[in-house]
Amino acid sequence: MTVVTALAPYTDDRGNSIEIDGSVDVPVRVEFQGSNNRLVVRLPVRVQKLRVTFNCDNGVVELNPSRGVAPFSATIRVGQDSRVVVGRNVSAVGPVLVSAVEGTTVTIGEDVMFASDNEVRADDAHPIFDVRSGKRVNVSKSVTIGNHVWLARGAAVLPGARIGDGSVIGFRSVVTRNIPNNCVAAGAPARVVRKDIAWERPHLSLVEPFYKPDATTVKKSKYWHPTDSPTHPGVVRRGRGLRTRVLRTRIGAALAASPKVQSLLRRR
Repeated sequence: MTVVTALAPYTDDRGNSIEIDGSVDVPVRVEFQGSNNRLVVRLPVRVQKLRVTFNCDNGVVELNPSRGVAPFSATIRVGQDSRVVVGRNVSAVGPVLVSAVEGTTVTIGEDVMFASDNEVRADDAHPIFDVRSGKRVNVSKSVTIGNHVWLARGAAVLPGARIGDGSVIGFRSVVTRNIPNNCVAAGAPARVVRKDIAWERPHLSLVEPFYKPDATTVKKSKYWHPTDSPTHPGVVRRGRGLRTRVLRTRIGAALAASPKVQSLLRRR
């Protein structure tokens, strides 16, 4: 294992590398245990503390630029053929644990705000099997966190979860499924408890005005949309899936044979 303690350009004879146009003076520990792994850092970036462990081969971690927000801190584990992408202007009060193994990808969008004690996992770290069939029951699955998502303290995102743009994940909630855009989701497992919301970064007691009763007290971001609005990418996919299921029924097949219905379907 090779340990690098400087966020600066680096290469070794096993094809491992740190790609950065300059250097950043922050506490960092990058562990290369395999080969052909890459840490890509695009400046300027605000990082408070960073630990990246490449356990296997062909792993990639990408940190995109950040400015004007609190720094990002993380402990990141990357397994075989896996990838972690951190978008622009991602911040964290405390280190975020991120894990991606077995060819999965963890994608964190732009302007995401982590609190503390957060975890984002595409895997459970250890395999669980069905004793009768011998098949794996906790298969690793990629995770996607959209843009401008706020994860409150202790919130965790587990394998296969997707969170839409502009949403808030409540205190100590556990996301195990798809969460739509512009909503508040809370609980374990997390469920939508309020739709059609938007949030902004200014702190209630650190940024004037110190009373914020309505939206006139903040500068609106571009993420103000109704939940499941046409601007949310998941709507089109869900609509097409529903249409497919309807057409597979006997009544749906009969309707689809109608020239008028066929004309309407072609317009979508």
